[in-house]
Amino acid sequence: MKAEMKLKEIGLELPPAVRPVANYVSAVRTGNLVFLSGHGPVREDGSMITGKVGADLTLEEGYGAARRVALVLLASLKGEIGDLDKVKRVVKLLGMVNCRPDFVDQPKVINGASDLLVQVFGDKGRHARSAVGMNALPMDISVEIEMIVEVEE
Repeated sequence: MKAEMKLKEIGLELPPAVRPVANYVSAVRTGNLVFLSGHGPVREDGSMITGKVGADLTLEEGYGAARRVALVLLASLKGEIGDLDKVKRVVKLLGMVNCRPDFVDQPKVINGASDLLVQVFGDKGRHARSAVGMNALPMDISVEIEMIVEVEE
């Protein structure tokens, strides 16, 4: 099934691609790899999901924020490659969670992104991953995720 049709089937729609907030680009393609910069959880109204998971947000809300980041990453990826059906494999995620020092469930938070990628791409969405806790993230966002994707030539 086509990736965007799969998104619609699960009740989601790609948001507009976000613009970088500093001196970098959202995506860089080299050969058949696309490196996506760290993206945050941008809501449909353009605001960010902010706060520390385990203090201001529950684990479930953190999971939802990570799921939203995956959707935002897919929008930037589509902007770079034109068609999400060119994805051969999601290779790697780096998930960073803004959390309390004693919060230890970062992998469960980043599952929000991983689960969505597998829902959309099936086995092509399975990836290597790191999930780490951070003392702070830019603009107090709750989750930031980078992604590397292999695409068709």
